[in-house]
This record gives sequence, C-alpha cells and structure tokens, in this order.
Amino acid sequence: MKTIDELLAEGVDGKRVFVRADLNVPLADGAITDDGRIRAVLPTVKALADAGAKVVVASHLGRPKGAPDPVFSLRPAAERLGELLDAPVAFAQDTVGPAAQDAVNGLEAGQVAVLENLRFNAGETSKDDTERGAFADQLAALADVYVGDGFGAVHRGHASVLDLPARLPHYAGYLIATEVGVLKQLTEDVKRPYAVVLGGAKVSDKLAVIDQLLGKADRILIGGGMLFTFLKAKGHEIGASLVQEDQLPAVNEYIERAEKNGVELILPVDVLVGSSFPDLKTKAPANPTTVAADAMPADQMGLDIGPRSSQLYASKLADAGTVFWNGPMGVFEHPDYAEGTKAVAQALLDSPAFTVVGGGDSAAAVRILGFDENAFGHISTGGGASLEYLEGKTLPGLAALEG
Repeated sequence: MKTIDELLAEGVDGKRVFVRADLNVPLADGAITDDGRIRAVLPTVKALADAGAKVVVASHLGRPKGAPDPVFSLRPAAERLGELLDAPVAFAQDTVGPAAQDAVNGLEAGQVAVLENLRFNAGETSKDDTERGAFADQLAALADVYVGDGFGAVHRGHASVLDLPARLPHYAGYLIATEVGVLKQLTEDVKRPYAVVLGGAKVSDKLAVIDQLLGKADRILIGGGMLFTFLKAKGHEIGASLVQEDQLPAVNEYIERAEKNGVELILPVDVLVGSSFPDLKTKAPANPTTVAADAMPADQMGLDIGPRSSQLYASKLADAGTVFWNGPMGVFEHPDYAEGTKAVAQALLDSPAFTVVGGGDSAAAVRILGFDENAFGHISTGGGASLEYLEGKTLPGLAALEG
C-alpha cells in the first residue's frame, strides 16, 4: 500500500488530489456535536495543501436515499474544516455536477474544496457495478490522484471507496496508515493480557468479533444493552431490558466456548435500573436504582453497569498489556447512566496497557465525558471498520488501496 509520504515525495504541486475522507459527524439542529472525524483528516489535508495540491475532499454523511436532502448536507463539516485549517474552504452544492466542476476548476495550488454528500448520488452506494462505476468515472474526472483517508468507510464497497481508486493513482492517507498500524497491534504480537471491552445496544452487532476474540483475547468484558442478552442466557431475570431473543443460542454457545478456551467472559455483578428510558433531551433526573445483576425487578430496565461492576471491570483492566474498547457501558448521554462508561474510560487511562478506543459511540463518549483523547493509545474513527478488521474480513477500501 503506497502512502501519502510517497505521493508527497513524487510531488503534488498543482495536481488535483481527491481525498476520500470520513466527515460523517453527528449533527443536532444543523450543528456539529463532535468534530473528531474532521480533525482526524486534518494532517492529510494540510500536508497536501502545504505541498501545493488542489485538494478535493469528499465524504458521506448519514443515510440519505440517493438524492439531495438538506438534513444530511456536508456544509457544516466544510465550514468546520475551514475553521480548523484557518483557511477558506470552497463548498460545492453537488457531487459531480456544475457546482462541483466549478469548485474544482476554481482551486489554486494549496486551496481546498469540499463536495456535497456523496450519498446524494445513487451511484455511490449502488449494488450495480455499472451504475457505481459510472459515478466513479464522474468523480475521477475531477482529480489526478486519489488519497484514501476515510477509515470509517473502508468496510463499504462504495464507488468512492472501492471503484474510484482503480481509476486513479492511489495512496493511503495518514489516518488510514495509522489505523491499520494500530489494528495490526491488536492482531499480531499482542502484548498480554489482552482485554476486550464490548458494549453498545445489540449483541448481534458484536457476535462475529466475539467469535474471533474467543480464540485471541484473554478477557472479554461485556456491557451496554447487549449485556442483558447474556444475563438472560444465564437464566437471570432482566425485566424490561433490551434483549435479542434470537441471539440467545449463539450467546449460550459463546459462554460455553469461553469457558472451554480459558477466556474470562466477565459480566456485571450489579446494574442501574429505571422504570423507563431516560429523557436525553432535557436530561431530567432519572433517579436510578442499583440492583444485583441476577435480581432485576420485572418492571425495570437496565441502563448502565453498577458501581461494583465498575470496580470489577477496572480491576480486570489494571494489569492488561493491551485493551480494545468498543461500545459504551450504558446510556452515557444521560448523566445518571454515564458512570459505567466513565469508569471504563478512566480504567484505560490508569492502565499501563496499549489502549485502543474502537470508534463510534465509544470515541464520542470519551470526548463528551471530558476525557483527554490524547491520553489514550489510539482513538479509532471507524467503529464498524475496526470490528470487521478484527473479525478477519477483507475491507474493500483497504484492498483497493493495496491494488
């Protein structure tokens, strides 16, 4: 895989460089609530601009249905990129149409333009090779060189990720090079004990990675909404908590395999429960109750791991050599249910281990809860991509850059 350093050594002065970034930032009423993914691509964009490239940045945002939708416009991300670069950033109001062509043609050496949301064009996500290829041809006409730096999208076989690199000289940006290097540390020559913390809402989202980790990790700590499927599999009352009944057979199998393989599969010993899901908009007090994990009231739902569980999890991370964390421990967006996630984040900071926060909600939680993200070994920008890499899957975007 060629890197951006090789491209810079070859020279980019005056060249149109297409940077496939991941600017898929969370928005609330049109305002960015977490700009981590924009800041992650800054080193690549800045290096290219400083070297005299005409930088064309493109990304997706959300899931528009192949047509323009102002709710998913990249304009706020383009404006924030300009603020972080401390330089003007042109914004094209389409992806490959007249506005995009004018924006790119208007660039001088060292300037940057952002195209509108790639998913406003149905060709970006099409499963039809011809339709996707036609869109990639239109994108290729806007550039001389391709730099892949949207790690959060490399597990998608989309036009700008898979097909476009085949049409242009292609290189990996700084972010992708860093992400791949970190993930190799989680799969090759892992410093042990290797502890994995998995949270989030659905156990089905994590089954494949659990399957792989049962042969690699020393400890797997379970939290978030997915933990209640594990508790039910063990025969415990889970009240009104989130559960995936169809996943119970798989979870039972994993519990047995963990024991057989000598992998510690650690579940909470206590949980915080409430009578209903908390109001995340007003943050009104939820008045949770702490109960034993095997004694949940039938009319209550679990919304965070409890204080004894937080201490248990911290103790299991204290002597680890490597820690990978993907998924919050509870509904961290509400202050009454944030303590479990805070405890895990603090345990990672206190541990001497090489620590990786695996993107998505975990990365957002670190920032929202006020932790210094630079204190962690690495915070990934791609939760789904990180998980699929650890599952051993071939990621289309990485394969395209290696081709």
